[in-house]
Amino acid sequence: MQLIQELRQKQPLVHCMTNFVVANFQANGLLAIGASPVMADAVEEAEDIAKIAACSILNIGTLKQQTVDAMILAGKSARAAGKPVVLDPVGAGATAFRKASVLKVLDEVDITLIRCNTGELAAIADVPWAAKGVDAGEGTADIVSIAKKTALKYNCLVAVSGEVDLVTDGHSTLSITGGHPMMTTITGTGCLLSSVTGAFLSVGMEHPLEAVADALSFYKRAGEQTAKVSRGPGDFAVNFLNTLYTLDNERKTISVY
Repeated sequence: MQLIQELRQKQPLVHCMTNFVVANFQANGLLAIGASPVMADAVEEAEDIAKIAACSILNIGTLKQQTVDAMILAGKSARAAGKPVVLDPVGAGATAFRKASVLKVLDEVDITLIRCNTGELAAIADVPWAAKGVDAGEGTADIVSIAKKTALKYNCLVAVSGEVDLVTDGHSTLSITGGHPMMTTITGTGCLLSSVTGAFLSVGMEHPLEAVADALSFYKRAGEQTAKVSRGPGDFAVNFLNTLYTLDNERKTISVY
């Protein structure tokens, strides 16, 4: 059984500690693939929700100190219960507060997967990079090498999104082709991707590297299919949810190196 089919059968509860810009899109996207979202970031309940959820997503897009504290509590609770935790370090290099918060979470929580773009990865690894707010920006560093070193340092998977996605555990690295430029014209596609990888991990922890690669592949194919029936960002957002709802997991080209 393919992971997307298993996911739709099990309907995992996905705990999202996310930002207010994308919460609705993220929840609807999870529902579309067959998962069950719960959006809970209060310190008072973060541990309890994380304990019962199939996975937890920590997204720092609109950050407050109380949110950081709640994320650490949730992350520790989820891992103690044997559940995967995905960290989405949105705009990690944009401000000192964001970077310090991400590093604090990584220091205190046994993160399963860092799902980021190149600029965010460079910030975590303290590598020079011309980041642009929450966007990837530009740079010349060897992203594959940095991703592998970061994965080994934090004993986790690292998935980096771009024209070609990659995911590594520090030893093996998979690259995933596909997608469409229109995916970058609406807000929330990256944040939703982090939740989708978490949902796939929740049913595929026996082979976590492959589970994340499958999620990235599924997502890129959804972008391709949606672009074919969309005229612009407005209907792309709606059509993307429809595609996620109907698309079977057809693996794109995944290279091992």
